[in-house]
Amino acid sequence: MTIFYLCYFFILGLILGSFFNVVGMRVPRRQLFAENRSYCPHCRRSLQWFELIPVLSYLLQKGHCRHCRGRISPLYPVTELGTGLLFAVCFWHFGFQPELLVALLLISMLAIILVSDLRYMEIPDRVLLLFLPLFLAGRIISPLDPWWTPIIGGIAGVLQLAAIIIASRGGMGAGDMKLFGVLGIVLGWKKVLLAFFISTVYGAVITLFLLASKRIERKKPVPFGPFIVLGSLTVYFFGDKLFNWYLTSFF
Repeated sequence: MTIFYLCYFFILGLILGSFFNVVGMRVPRRQLFAENRSYCPHCRRSLQWFELIPVLSYLLQKGHCRHCRGRISPLYPVTELGTGLLFAVCFWHFGFQPELLVALLLISMLAIILVSDLRYMEIPDRVLLLFLPLFLAGRIISPLDPWWTPIIGGIAGVLQLAAIIIASRGGMGAGDMKLFGVLGIVLGWKKVLLAFFISTVYGAVITLFLLASKRIERKKPVPFGPFIVLGSLTVYFFGDKLFNWYLTSFF
C-alpha cells in the first residue's frame, strides 16, 4: 500500500509541478493563467493536451516545440520532476500526519518561487500572500513546540534579511526578506536562521562553480531564490540532524 501512495503523490506532484510552472511564469507578468490555455513562448501557439504531459512531452519532443521547433526551457521538466519526487519524499517522511499538509504546501510555494526567480529574478508578493494564511492555518493543525516558535520565526526571518539589506545597501531584495518571513512560520526561529546560513553556503559554492566554468559572467546578478529553496528544503528535512551533529561534534 505504501508503494501505491508513493506513486500517487509522485504523479500528483508531476501534475501540480506543471501548474506551478505556469503560475511562476505568468504571475510576475500579471498574466491570466486560469482562463488562457498554455502556449509556446516562441510562436504563441496553444498547446494540445498531448504536449502538456509532465516530463514525458518534453522528452518525446526532444525539448523543442512541435510547431516552430523553438527550444523549450529544461526548467519545465525539472520543476515537474522535482515536485513529483519531493511530494513522494514528503509522504515517505511524514505519512498521513498533519505535517504532511505543511510539507506539501512548502514544496508548492518553493516550486513557484524557483520558476519565478530564475525566469524574472522576482519573488511575487501575491504568491507569498497566498501561502501565508495557509501556513498559519497549517501551524495550528500541526504546531511546533513551543507554540510561539512560528511567530518568533517569522519575525526573525524578516529581521535577519532586513539587517543585511540595510548593511549591504540593497545587496539583497525585499522579496527575499518577505520569503524568509514566511519560511520562519514554517521552520521556526532556529531553523530559519540555519536555513539562511545554508542558503548562503549553497549560493557561494554554486556561484563560484558557475564563475569558474564560465557559465555566468562576473558582476552579473544571480537570483538568490534557488539557493533559498535548496537551503530551506535541507533544513526542513534534515535540520534536527544538522543541529544534533553540530552539538555532538563541537560541544
